[in-house]
Amino acid sequence: MANKPLPTWVRDDDSVIACTEKIRVMKDNFDEITQTTQDAFEDGLLMEVSETQMREALHQLVNELINPYPIRK
Repeated sequence: MANKPLPTWVRDDDSVIACTEKIRVMKDNFDEITQTTQDAFEDGLLMEVSETQMREALHQLVNELINPYPIRK
């Protein structure tokens, strides 16, 4: 799977995150998530789960993630 370029990470105020260590951690996290998700997707397909259902389930998983760090004003 070709490595797609990651977005330029920004904060809620649209300022760019420039810290190279933070960017590296994000890249490592996305590489790991991509591989794990690809593996789960392929496993589902090999077990004859509908491709459409697999995609919908993975989208739902992301949509249900909880932010444990809500912004306090």
